[in-house]
Amino acid sequence: MSADAALAFIEAHGVVLVGARGPVPRLVEAIAGEPIEGKVTVVHRRLWPALVRLAHRFTPQQLAQIKQEHTDSGKHINRIVDFPHWVPGSVRAAARELSDAEAEHILAAMLGRDRPRTAAKKTPRSRATAAASRKRARGT
Repeated sequence: MSADAALAFIEAHGVVLVGARGPVPRLVEAIAGEPIEGKVTVVHRRLWPALVRLAHRFTPQQLAQIKQEHTDSGKHINRIVDFPHWVPGSVRAAARELSDAEAEHILAAMLGRDRPRTAAKKTPRSRATAAASRKRARGT
């Protein structure tokens, strides 16, 4: 898979895991065709405002950015950029414009649920109670 194809895969899915198991696709499986263990998550730039808005739900280590650099000797080294030092001002501003519920909706796949956590929960009702409510709503 080319670098352009990998970026397109990330953009198409929004959030992909590098190797960890979770509710979203894994980039390594798209590249290698088989699982490779690890715990790095790749988040497309368009989702950064939602991630920053919900930063209080993650550890600083989970939000650190890993930059891989090539040394003169040809080795690859990882440089860790702590959160929020890697966050551009425009992303911070966009994050302030979102509510937690909007950010949860945007990141629902990454958070492992179909709908935001702050959505109102329905209390269990019996069939008879539900039928009576429908009858009252119809005015009958």
